[in-house]
Amino acid sequence: MIRVLGIETSCDETAASVVALEAGKKPVILSSTVFSQIEEHAAFGGVVPEIAARAHVEALDGIVEAALEDSGLSLADIDAVAATAGPGLVGGLIVGLMTAKAIAASSGKPLIAINHLEGHALTARLTDGLEFPYLLLLVSGGHTQIVLVRGVGDYQRWATTIDDALGEAFDKTAKMLALPYPGGPNVEKAAQSGDATRFVFPRPMKGSAQPDFSFSGLKTSVRQAATSVAPLSDQDVADICASFQTAVTDTLGDRVKRALARFRAEYSHVATPALVVAGGVAANKQIRACLEALCAENGFSFIAPPMWLCTDNAAMIAWAGIERLRAGLAEPDAFDFVPRSRWPLDSVSAPVVGSGRRGAKA
Repeated sequence: MIRVLGIETSCDETAASVVALEAGKKPVILSSTVFSQIEEHAAFGGVVPEIAARAHVEALDGIVEAALEDSGLSLADIDAVAATAGPGLVGGLIVGLMTAKAIAASSGKPLIAINHLEGHALTARLTDGLEFPYLLLLVSGGHTQIVLVRGVGDYQRWATTIDDALGEAFDKTAKMLALPYPGGPNVEKAAQSGDATRFVFPRPMKGSAQPDFSFSGLKTSVRQAATSVAPLSDQDVADICASFQTAVTDTLGDRVKRALARFRAEYSHVATPALVVAGGVAANKQIRACLEALCAENGFSFIAPPMWLCTDNAAMIAWAGIERLRAGLAEPDAFDFVPRSRWPLDSVSAPVVGSGRRGAKA
């Protein structure tokens, strides 16, 4: 039996979780406690790093205590402590990692520094027992990437955004249209009553041999459309949202289709290939339907963990800790680990010009 306490504080959720794995059985999430800071940041239309860090300081001790209590375990029963060490807002990372160091040091437990993106990459193995290799589409406020997941600690980035992350584009579109924060769910809600054909927005990179994403130009087109019809009525806002969402869906579909074809060519021996989708944008119903259809057309399984495991949570961090323990990849010098605001999952692939420079977890 391996039982790991996970701590996540990379952005605007304070979270702790206990996950257990017994040999020959499926992993079990014994507890998962998340404190959302949406109300603290809503007035600003986005995450304010200093406010986020303070909120983590105030909430984390109680969140960890609640996670242990809900799991029915004491700290003495825990085998290791795993904490997000990057990428993310450095203030929040410091709070979470230092707390984890203190807990681990005082209890004599091993400490495991986890890459937040690895937590997303391995979640499908927690929920679905997925075997390697598989494709991961990560679409969140800080990242838009397609990653080949070959094993624990073995990742190859196949595509990334050259400018804005998709979640960031949703949030900024919402802000331009005076929609509440968080932007993604509110853009989707407004789009339900909109005409997706009224505005013809660009599909950046669609058809390009370069596998990457770009959303900055699309965001600019939204601003120009909003300015051209101002003052905006509710129907104008709905039409812009619907047109924007459709452009995003078409773009994602084109990019992902290329990745599926590449996977088929390079891993033809994999009998049941899978595409895993994670990140807050994975909740968008139109995008999700497009990706499901694309997978069905190309013989791929479509796997999207439950929504609460797609967004920031500590269960995925605890699970990544278990995976690293089992693989013998837990660093013995983790107590010296310094939080990293930028920490690519694939450290081998060359950076794309313009990528990794924007977003809370770029």
